[in-house]
Amino acid sequence: MNRKRSILNRKAEPIVGRLGRRRVWAILLLIAFSSCFLKDYSVAYSQYKTQHYKQYTFIELNDLDQYYCIEELWHKESRWSPTAKNARSSAFGIPQILKLKETNPFKQIDIGLRYIEHRHGTPCKALQFHNRKGYY
Repeated sequence: MNRKRSILNRKAEPIVGRLGRRRVWAILLLIAFSSCFLKDYSVAYSQYKTQHYKQYTFIELNDLDQYYCIEELWHKESRWSPTAKNARSSAFGIPQILKLKETNPFKQIDIGLRYIEHRHGTPCKALQFHNRKGYY
C-alpha cells in the first residue's frame, strides 16, 4: 500500500519536531564546514610541552649558566624529545641515557641531572666533554 502524505499531515506535525531536525542539520553542516578550516596545533602543542620540560630543568638546576649548558647539550642529544631513540645504541629519552626505560619526561630529566652530577659534576663540564668527544 503506497501512502502519500497529505499537506494536512505535514501541517499537523509538531513545530518542535521540524525545528529539531533543522537544528541537527545545521549542526552537521557547521561541523562539516568547520573541520575544513581547523588549524593544526600539533606543532604548537609539542613546543608547549618542550617549554615545560625546559622550565622544570631550570627550576631543578636553579642556575642560569648551568641551564644554558644543559639546554644546548640536550638539544644536541634529543631535541628535548622524551621519545627520542638512538639508532646506534640503546640510548633513549631527553638525556639519551643508555638502557633508559623511563617514559615520564620529568623523571627522565631527574635521572639525566643525577647522571651528569655523578659523572661530570656540572652540566657545563658535561657539555665541554660532549663537544670534545661527541658523547657525555
